Amino acid sequence: MFQRLLFERIEHRVVVGTIAFLGIMILLGWLAINEGARMRAFEERFLARSTEGGARLLASNCSECHGMDGRGLSGIAPALNSPHFFGFDFLAPVNAEIAQLNAEREAEGTTSARIAEIDARLVELDTQRNQLLAQMQTAIDRGYNPEQPSRLEQLGWGASRTAFVFTTLVHGRPTSVSYWPRPMPAWAQAGGGPLRTDQLNDLVNYILNFDKGSNWTLDDLLAVNQFPKIPGEGGVAAPENAAGTDVQAIVAAITEAPGDPVEGQAIYNDTAVGCAGCHAGGIVGPPTEGTYTRVVEIRLQDPALQGYTPEQYLVESIVDPHVYLVPSYGPVMPDYFGERLAVEDIADLVAFLESQDQPIQ
Repeated sequence: MFQRLLFERIEHRVVVGTIAFLGIMILLGWLAINEGARMRAFEERFLARSTEGGARLLASNCSECHGMDGRGLSGIAPALNSPHFFGFDFLAPVNAEIAQLNAEREAEGTTSARIAEIDARLVELDTQRNQLLAQMQTAIDRGYNPEQPSRLEQLGWGASRTAFVFTTLVHGRPTSVSYWPRPMPAWAQAGGGPLRTDQLNDLVNYILNFDKGSNWTLDDLLAVNQFPKIPGEGGVAAPENAAGTDVQAIVAAITEAPGDPVEGQAIYNDTAVGCAGCHAGGIVGPPTEGTYTRVVEIRLQDPALQGYTPEQYLVESIVDPHVYLVPSYGPVMPDYFGERLAVEDIADLVAFLESQDQPIQ
């Protein structure tokens, strides 16, 4: 009887089909509503496992130099667990108020009474600033510069902090031998190291997990055992006749006085400059071998470089490297070489790079 009513009468079929359709829609809607939360929970669990794996990797591979707590070892290697590494500026609130008050003081129409108030407040802020600096003195003695509170800005790094950590792990830091007892090795298998890419990502996640955001304290700063150094310290000093960043002027100068490729190779391989550390093997920057061939046959064919000469391209790549980024490579090259190299040095480097005219593989 029930079977006949359910399947033989069209009205019942419509009712059953409608109910089934609505049920399916409700189920799909519920799944869609909860999909975001489910994915977030999945990502959180994945990140937690990755971070745990990174903690084990740091303990077994990195703690010998950076410490088990990531706060560095004095004279050995810098801290990773540090407000400086994550760019927290303890002086920012005071500096911002000082700048705002000075701007208001110089603004047209500010009354003498308001100027007097501003001056009194500036005295208070100056006292606060000096007190903060006094509290930081232990950290300053260990290498902290409160006027350069961000490691990435200190290095002129243009990409993300994640990219900074990852690329440093990939290729190591061979130039650090000029200012630390030993250079940081390359950890990626692609660079001859022991770690897979997923392990590198675990390490990155653990290191980034140190970040406290806006909750860093002076106690955190004073707990750091060793702050980083600027690459080149203990190596080649910045010349008085630094080349600067006027590409056309530098090109004109090296056209009149071409460089020596042998001297250029010595500069290129100097750990205080660090060119070879990133370009050897083409892991971080384009490979050294075949540089000039690629400039002529590939780079200068890009419409973005229309009108460039090879010399102009090479000079700009040294002193202002973020103007043109080679496809597949990020803005990782420091932009301070114009202030650290003389025109003669750049001429020698260009001469050496022009000798790298091997065929493109």
